[in-house]
Amino acid sequence: MVRVLGEKNSILNKFIAEVRDVEMQKDMMRFRRNMERIGEIFAYEISKELEFETQNVKTPLGTVDINIIANNIVLATVLRAGLPLHQGLLNYFDNAKNAFIGSYRKYHKDNTFEIKSGYLSGPSVNDNFLILSDPMLASGSSIVLAYKDICENGTPKHTHIISVIAAREGIEYVKHSLSDQKITIWTGAIDDELTAKSYIVPGLGDAGDLAYGLKS
Repeated sequence: MVRVLGEKNSILNKFIAEVRDVEMQKDMMRFRRNMERIGEIFAYEISKELEFETQNVKTPLGTVDINIIANNIVLATVLRAGLPLHQGLLNYFDNAKNAFIGSYRKYHKDNTFEIKSGYLSGPSVNDNFLILSDPMLASGSSIVLAYKDICENGTPKHTHIISVIAAREGIEYVKHSLSDQKITIWTGAIDDELTAKSYIVPGLGDAGDLAYGLKS
């Protein structure tokens, strides 16, 4: 399933407009905060599809039964660009376990590249709800590689993949590559163009650089 939250009018569209805006992007703190707020909105929407359990809560005047999200969530993100988005998710799923994946583009002499993974730190995802976030879903290669690396530590009950901006080609790649898995893709907007170097157009640029400064 693919859920495009930006198709319905909401405050989310304001935050997406600001992270895309070339003038707004000059303020790194605002960019990070907007990514965090977008993560919070995704968290709220995804929460409706998780498992709940009844908890008896004592108030000053009595007790009440309330349905609370079961504590079986693993939040995972791709370093470094995914950190602000991840923080927004963690603000809401504050009891979740966390995983972090490092991936990079390995360029060849002919200027082609392949996605390589270099770091993974996280718990077992076995029988948990995995929420895997990356601000940009471009070709889809990095998110598929991240998913496979994480799943070496078990099989998730269901996986929710989150991207702020996705390329249509990347969504199709993920759907094809993980067609036998229980996955829902969540995105704020889908852009139609993907360049030869796997940059989304119009996209928003390099989310990692915009959040934390240019790489050397």
